[in-house]
Amino acid sequence: MRKFFTIIMALLLAVPTFSQQKSDTMYIHLTDGTLQRIAVAMVDSVTFVSPSVDTPDTPSDSTSVSDHSPAEAIDLGLSVKWASCNVGATSPEDYGGYYSWGETEEKSDCSWETYKWCNGSSNTLTKYCTAGAYGTVDNKTVLETEDDVAHVKWGGGWRMPTIKEQQELLDKCSWSWTEINGVNGYKVTGPNGNSIFLPAAGYRYGNAVYYIGSGGRYWSASLYDGGSNNALYLYFYSDVHLDRNNNGRYYGFSVRPVSE
Repeated sequence: MRKFFTIIMALLLAVPTFSQQKSDTMYIHLTDGTLQRIAVAMVDSVTFVSPSVDTPDTPSDSTSVSDHSPAEAIDLGLSVKWASCNVGATSPEDYGGYYSWGETEEKSDCSWETYKWCNGSSNTLTKYCTAGAYGTVDNKTVLETEDDVAHVKWGGGWRMPTIKEQQELLDKCSWSWTEINGVNGYKVTGPNGNSIFLPAAGYRYGNAVYYIGSGGRYWSASLYDGGSNNALYLYFYSDVHLDRNNNGRYYGFSVRPVSE
């Protein structure tokens, strides 16, 4: 009974917050540490029932792995599960944030002058460097947990994918250009028939965003072995140009997390 009143009071206290912020999404934090996301427009009423009442099982193709992630972990039949939305987003079609490689906060200007892991230029790197020509050598080639925006923002088992995991997404899935709620992007369908949507969010260079609606660039956690000033990423355009590439670490790209 005490738990019942606790839940009721928590919801009553939360109502003003919902109305003040005009939120369109309700996040339900469960006692096992998982989170469920429900569109407010879809809620007609809230009913509390006895724990003995049967409730639907969670779909076998999705798992919530963090108490502060708005995403589901979608099993595509690959070596890792892929998040249902980008970091900074609350739905599959939301663009989310644009992050420089190894940084965990968005910024309005993505350039070497503002990049966290250098002293203002591409040859003054202070972390993730394998050659003296680019800065201080530490031979780190994969982002550490504290510099992985997926893990920092969402916690749990979430992290940025390696380039090998992105390559698997390219090689083993079918990609079809489509539109969801007016947003262009690719529906990526795995070998088991499950799918995710990657919005064409474009990318940030300097203080402007380019190719919104026609292309997307998604960081991996992997440094480019041909030059420490670059990192590897997956990219696509509406003309079915899907591939991996490397670019300056200061660029602001999207991030689509993975989990084991």
